[in-house]
Amino acid sequence: MTERGSRKHVLDWTGSPSFLDELAELLLPAPVTFSADALYMPRGEGAPKEARLEQFGPQVFADSDLRGALRTWWLRHKSGANTPNWDIAAGCQLEGKPGMVLVEAKAHWGELSSGGKPLYNKASVGSRENHEQIGTAIHEACLGWQMIDSRVSISRNTHYQLANRLAFTWKLATLQIPTVLLYLGFTGDAGVGKPFSDDANWQNAFRKHTQSAWPADLLDRRLVVNDTPVWVVSRSRPIIEPSPPKFS
Repeated sequence: MTERGSRKHVLDWTGSPSFLDELAELLLPAPVTFSADALYMPRGEGAPKEARLEQFGPQVFADSDLRGALRTWWLRHKSGANTPNWDIAAGCQLEGKPGMVLVEAKAHWGELSSGGKPLYNKASVGSRENHEQIGTAIHEACLGWQMIDSRVSISRNTHYQLANRLAFTWKLATLQIPTVLLYLGFTGDAGVGKPFSDDANWQNAFRKHTQSAWPADLLDRRLVVNDTPVWVVSRSRPIIEPSPPKFS
């Protein structure tokens, strides 16, 4: 299958030997550094699998029970169910402590979904109970974020993708893992719907998308959850090459 849009651009970028250096520079002023042997997923077309934190996290933080903590928090029934996939996840050092960089990438306006988490009429009892558990986890994270700013408003029922990203960022911080959540707009992909033309276009799109849930003045600032530093940042970078035609 030929990849297009943000998925293609993530694989192009993570397959580059300069990826970690470029990522660290992009995240400034967040003081993120990467060791030469830093773990990250995916790693280009040769290793395209996306990360789930209950699996990737224990590889980075071998001494913590991240798997159990995250799955119990997010899911009531774990068999056959998963936590969300991440476009990019990377182990790092943040303020001199082991931390995590999480990336949600977009390449065109259509990738900014405002929908809630779906629940299908024929969903099993286990799926329905997981749906409720996820709503509870996001609400808990919302209350946690509101300790920093009462305007934060995340929910399972609207802008679910944004809500789960912010919820997991908060949860990692409560587990004392310094975290940077990067929303990344790839610019200049004329091969997809309505692409982001440049950084200003991306930033405008991102702020419109998040304005009801996440105040813009919380971006690009050092926040503190459970005495743990957290950053939520919005950046853009030009694509390496455009998406191929849809039916090529």
